[in-house]
Amino acid sequence: MAMKEADPALGFLTKKETEVKLPRPTRVKNKTPAPVQITAEQILREARERQEAEIRPPKQKITDAEELGEYRLRRRKEFEDLIRRVRWNTSVWVKYAQWEESQRDFARARSIWERALEVDYRNTTLWLKYAEMEMKHRFVNHARNVWDRAVSLLPRIDQLWYKYIHMEEMLGNVAGARQIFERWMAWEPDHHGWSAFMKFELRYNEIERVRAIFERYVQCHPTVKAWVRYAKFEVKNGEVARARRCYERAIEELGEDGQTEELFVAFAEFEERFKELERARCIYKYALDHIPKGQAEDLYRKFVGFEKQYGDREGIEDVIVGKRRFQYEEDVKKNPLNYDSWFDYARLEESVGDHERTREVYERAIANVPPAEEKRYWQRYIYLWINYALYEELEAEDMERTREVYRECLKLIPHKKFSFAKIWLMAAQFEIRQKNLPGARQLLGTAIGMAPKDKIFKTYIEIELQLGNIDRCRNLYEKYLEWAPANCYAWSKYAELERSLGETDRGRAIFELAIAQPVLDMPELLWKAYIDFEISEVEHERTRQLYERLLDRTKHLKVWVSYAKFEAGHPLEEESISEEEGREPDAQILEAQKQQRVLRSRGVFERAFESFRSSAPEQKEERSMLLEEWREIERSFGDLGDVASVQKKMPRRVKRKRPIMSDDGTAAGFEEYTDYIFPEETGMAPNLKILEAARLWKKQKMSEEEDE
Repeated sequence: MAMKEADPALGFLTKKETEVKLPRPTRVKNKTPAPVQITAEQILREARERQEAEIRPPKQKITDAEELGEYRLRRRKEFEDLIRRVRWNTSVWVKYAQWEESQRDFARARSIWERALEVDYRNTTLWLKYAEMEMKHRFVNHARNVWDRAVSLLPRIDQLWYKYIHMEEMLGNVAGARQIFERWMAWEPDHHGWSAFMKFELRYNEIERVRAIFERYVQCHPTVKAWVRYAKFEVKNGEVARARRCYERAIEELGEDGQTEELFVAFAEFEERFKELERARCIYKYALDHIPKGQAEDLYRKFVGFEKQYGDREGIEDVIVGKRRFQYEEDVKKNPLNYDSWFDYARLEESVGDHERTREVYERAIANVPPAEEKRYWQRYIYLWINYALYEELEAEDMERTREVYRECLKLIPHKKFSFAKIWLMAAQFEIRQKNLPGARQLLGTAIGMAPKDKIFKTYIEIELQLGNIDRCRNLYEKYLEWAPANCYAWSKYAELERSLGETDRGRAIFELAIAQPVLDMPELLWKAYIDFEISEVEHERTRQLYERLLDRTKHLKVWVSYAKFEAGHPLEEESISEEEGREPDAQILEAQKQQRVLRSRGVFERAFESFRSSAPEQKEERSMLLEEWREIERSFGDLGDVASVQKKMPRRVKRKRPIMSDDGTAAGFEEYTDYIFPEETGMAPNLKILEAARLWKKQKMSEEEDE
């Protein structure tokens, strides 16, 4: 039987014998943090302190020539063995050669460098270190030989040429350095090589030689960059005519390749520098005519700056506006309903200051009416009318045209389907600015009749209120509430207006009408406003009646809590009376009123608790929140409070699981939720005693384990 279970792939062992038995994880009983905490820094510091010192070979002192010879022989053997293993490793060759150099055996060092170059002569580092060794020990001819071989084998490595020339120049061999430059230029290097040759000649003030090098340079590299450098060199030496000739030759010889922004900008700035303004203007215009618009942004900006500095205003503005006007015309021609292009086009014409052109653009823009009578298509379009009206009023200062623009806009909008309160309000505010108050009222009245909106009512009422027309405000509020009887904001503001006028009864009547409405958009705000109104009027009995009426409609937790807090926090009558009479309050009366206040608040909480327990037993969380609020209120009463009685009613939280059902009715798992078990429910649930006994047993078991 055992042979059958054995597996040849496992060395004829059973799977049970090959299983890795991991140690059983220890259970941490005490998970509280230790009194002394250890930081990561302390751990690292201790690890470094305990680290053993690095083992280094002992220093060897050589006392005679024989011992030195043995040391050298051993080191050479080590290097040679290493080279045989990693012949391709450049660092080994470099270390070997530098060690021989440190032993002052230069013949051997040269031999090693030569052997390394045979392995990899394309390695620039080998050539540089080889030549540096020769230069460091002042073997000039050897160094020249190395550099000569290096630049012959690797003529495209600029660093070798730079080092070679630098050595010759340091030695004072200017002719030799020039000769090396000539050899290098034969290979036609990049711009940096030619620039180095020119700087070399400039250091020795050889202007004609530099000019000849520039001629060869522009032939080798016929680019704009080369010609611009040539011209700047001539400018630096005061040869203005030669510099101008350089720019002209560049345009002629480069042909279409020379039609670049960089060349024309440099040429124009050159002419501008020497006060040849007409020449510079001609260059700019020629360039703008021959270079594509997309490639001449910097040129165009420079031309604008030039005209601003030296030209007249009309010329520069015509250039700018003409280009942008052409661009906008193309955009609106492609898509006439792209209102953003019309906005930009109109803004451009406004900046020019030509009223007729601006009006023409606006008229063309507003003629593109959206194809469908849907508000989302009109939301951008309507701002064309707004901008047009504002332009006529603020810029053109033509009030009659402004009034006409508003009138035509209001005629165009299909008010039966949708409207824009902004247009009505702007038209009315315009009339107010023109001191035409009847016209503004007529517009707002028409707006209320044709397309009533909250914003129109609010603004109209605010205007009349600022003018002090209270009767008009009342009429407007009545129309507002006829149009939107469910709007709690309107009811609250109307009542607030009456209260500010001292008409408390009118305000109370408005609130009564409001809460009597069958439908309200935010009834909680309306009731709160009504209750705050009565509290501010110090009508405590009316406030209680209001709370009772509200509780007849809803038994919400917030209503109960607010009612109880009102009873617990309203000022005492004895304090108010004594303050008015200017005497000390009677302590006995004050204490009796405090007790009465506590009893009233406690009575509200008891009613609320009983209501939740009997009418909504499933709302356990709300009942728990009610008890928490009750407990806080009792604490705030101080000695008069009874926190212990509330604490006895507090529930115990229990985590439970309940099944989750998917849309098709199948089980989709379980979710964990918090249940509340109240003291009076303990006898009702048969399983709760078992659970309580299990909890006590588990607690006893854990205490026994801790004692062990």
